[in-house]
Amino acid sequence: MFNKFYLLTALLLSLLFSACNKSMQQLQEDRPAKNIILLIGDGMGLAQVSTAYYFGEGTPNFSRFKHIGLHQNEPVGKKITDSASGATAFSTGYKSYNAAIGVDGDTIARETILEWAALNGKSTGVIATSSITHATPASFYAHVQNRNWHEDIAADYAKAPADFAAGGGYKYFSQRRDDQDLLKVLEEKHVLVDTNELGANLEFGQKYAFFLEPDAMPTMKDGRGDFLPNATATALDFLSNDEDGFFLMVEGSQIDWGGHANDGEYVINEVLDFDKVIGLALDFAQKDGNTLVVVTADHETGGLSLSAAKVFGQPEYGAIEPTFSTGGHSASLIPVFAYGPGSEAFLGIYQNNDIYGKMMKAFAEKSAAFSSTSR
Repeated sequence: MFNKFYLLTALLLSLLFSACNKSMQQLQEDRPAKNIILLIGDGMGLAQVSTAYYFGEGTPNFSRFKHIGLHQNEPVGKKITDSASGATAFSTGYKSYNAAIGVDGDTIARETILEWAALNGKSTGVIATSSITHATPASFYAHVQNRNWHEDIAADYAKAPADFAAGGGYKYFSQRRDDQDLLKVLEEKHVLVDTNELGANLEFGQKYAFFLEPDAMPTMKDGRGDFLPNATATALDFLSNDEDGFFLMVEGSQIDWGGHANDGEYVINEVLDFDKVIGLALDFAQKDGNTLVVVTADHETGGLSLSAAKVFGQPEYGAIEPTFSTGGHSASLIPVFAYGPGSEAFLGIYQNNDIYGKMMKAFAEKSAAFSSTSR
């Protein structure tokens, strides 16, 4: 009887602790997000995510999420999206045509979540391993009809309310057909070209742009090193000084390029680099308690499969070989991982432009919780 009493007491205490823990967790998820970190692995489908489990060391940071969904990403007029229309869906909540940057299907400029955040007193940032004028980062601050108009996108960046930027692409600002030097126009921003300064203490209240290459950043195989984690860590340290919060978009751009090249090693190296950034974002969010982290991709690239390696023409199930079915994009549903306030809204299957509404709702902008059918 005595032992049963203690066993019952221990069981009740365990259930009470579990209920309290769940209640605290629910409380955190229900309150508005002060900050949002959106991490986009360009071209990263489920197979690309899976490479982190088979080719990395330890458990990938993807395993730290409990709210996981899927998005469908058809653009206007096509079945398969490109990065421009995919990122525009995330940034504006509007479905658009392939090549569209921050404009809807009728080429009307639409306010982006970065622009909304700035208008509402939040600090903002964009980071990419591509040029900062490339399709995905551009879709968060620019409004042009075609993703290939890099010089027009650079001109939009010069007017954009971004407080922090890091990536390549300085030639689109200073080596232009119109002979303008937009780096001089950006007098209010500290334009830096030294990667070492990414670790420096930045003065809050100033604006910073790290344009470190003429076009894209190097690949991981070519020695990019820890640029993406370092840029993310610097941005988080800098932007978190804002008492009103921040919005930060970080793109692992070259996962996509590895898929286009049908280069398994390229994809794997870029995914593992991106996973480091996910770890940094989650560590920050767990410590902060008011930050929503969303990890997703615009589309899948390459039709990647993790196939059994072949030995003498026969499948060897003890080894994995990345194989590809296309040099372009595929129509696969894309995983979405979410952590923090508002993360429960990312469960299920939905359209890519619904991600905008879910983020805006997390920012407590209830009227902006648009469905895919409304845009």
